Amino acid sequence: MVKRKSLGASSQSIKNCITSGNMELDDERLRRAMTPTLNGQTAIIRTERGLVIAGTRITLYDVMEYIIAQYPPKFICALLNLTIEQLNAALSYIEAHRGEVEAEYQQVVKEGEELRQYYEEQNRALIARISAKPPKPGMEAAWEKLQAQKAKHQAQLKTQA
Repeated sequence: MVKRKSLGASSQSIKNCITSGNMELDDERLRRAMTPTLNGQTAIIRTERGLVIAGTRITLYDVMEYIIAQYPPKFICALLNLTIEQLNAALSYIEAHRGEVEAEYQQVVKEGEELRQYYEEQNRALIARISAKPPKPGMEAAWEKLQAQKAKHQAQLKTQA
């Protein structure tokens, strides 16, 4: 999971990402890139999932998380299985529509956090019930080993804090 921050402070990160390697774009092209295209077709489309790179299931919000975390463009392409052109189009769109994309991104982050909290709360009782069960017959040794590792890990966390 990538640590989420506001995109506002990362404008330079996006420009650096766009201009690194083979992804040269000047400021004028960024301003004119209202609807980036790939092979004459719209590169960014709106679906029920939000703004998506055409021909993929990758949202601009996925790309933004990696840009904000300062991942290199080639790594992002490999990780998300994108071409340089697709990443370039996504970055151009983000830069050209900063306000709109930033607002949507913040909404996505908020909804993701709400979902995480909801499921954490829903599963809290289940996890407590499962962890209170005794080990299955024949698994006592593995259970003891697991408990020892868990205690060791908890002790390490306390010393780090």
